[in-house]
Amino acid sequence: MNKRGFTMLEMLLAMGIFLLLIFGIVELLIWGNHGKDVVWEQLSTQNEGRKVTEDFINNLRRASQSSIGAYSLEKADTQEIVFYSNMDSDSWVERVRFFLQNRIFKKGIIKPSGSPLTYNVANETVTDLVHDVANTSTPIFYYYDENYSGVTGTPMTYPVNISAVRMIGIKLLLDEKPNVTPAPLNVEAKTTVRNLKNN
Repeated sequence: MNKRGFTMLEMLLAMGIFLLLIFGIVELLIWGNHGKDVVWEQLSTQNEGRKVTEDFINNLRRASQSSIGAYSLEKADTQEIVFYSNMDSDSWVERVRFFLQNRIFKKGIIKPSGSPLTYNVANETVTDLVHDVANTSTPIFYYYDENYSGVTGTPMTYPVNISAVRMIGIKLLLDEKPNVTPAPLNVEAKTTVRNLKNN
């Protein structure tokens, strides 16, 4: 009688190949799921960045003289800008500040109050706009004078001559997981300030 079957070595070899296949499939599923998460995080970050830059541009376009007669643009720094704009369409012009603090891009608003009117810094209402901003050494705000054509020309050097500013750019580097790929997402926009135009 001829008995045919698997030897112990053949059984171990078959189980080893089966386990390797299972391990490979599990790894593919894990990496596929990770890739999907990265894509969704990037899309969410991109949308958040777009909303913030749109808000900034819309506020800045309406910049005007303050309610006490101060120039439209108060401060023009690499990571902080202060200007005056009517945020709520009432009769008062608010002091608006966009700035970076501890990797969080923020917006501060001060309504004028008192008699005579003043912009009391203690009354500033600050809102977090976007977290995980990677502009620690890279400027967020860029300023351009009348020589910038929109295509050619370079930003003004710091410190900026505020009275020469005609266009302002914002460039946010958003990075939810520093030192991990993919690279930070770059969101940028530029706008002219209507009340600072020469013509």
